[in-house]
Amino acid sequence: MTTRLGLGLGVPVPLLAPATATWAAPFAAYYLFLQGRIVYHRLTTKTGLGHQIDAANGNTDPLYIANRCQVNFVENVPIALIIALLAELNGANRTYINTGLGVLFALRVSHAELGLTIQNGLGLGRLVGFYGTQAFIAGFASYAAYLVKDYWLA
Repeated sequence: MTTRLGLGLGVPVPLLAPATATWAAPFAAYYLFLQGRIVYHRLTTKTGLGHQIDAANGNTDPLYIANRCQVNFVENVPIALIIALLAELNGANRTYINTGLGVLFALRVSHAELGLTIQNGLGLGRLVGFYGTQAFIAGFASYAAYLVKDYWLA
């Protein structure tokens, strides 16, 4: 197990979830990008409140699309990261965690950039991102439950 010196006391502290922690940075960076896109549309259109520039524009409204990209990210990524963290803390294979979170990151980017933001929100990335994210959440939740099966069977 990898350790680092913690608390400035020279006491070794084990790294508890390094794989999940590693993926926090790209997910956070992409979230900041999504927020920045909303701010950009708000500033360029002088829209302080609301999520649409022009309600008559419907789903092609760039502020609405940017808002949906960010909200959808927030609806799915935190639960996925929590499930991955629980799996890792209970002994999950770190290769599975890294691979799974890498795929999840690609799915979330695909959902927004190749799905919601193109073809009036009907891009193929939306379908792939949605179903892939659902599969990740279901699969990793099942894996996390499997890792603690002895707790329930004892």
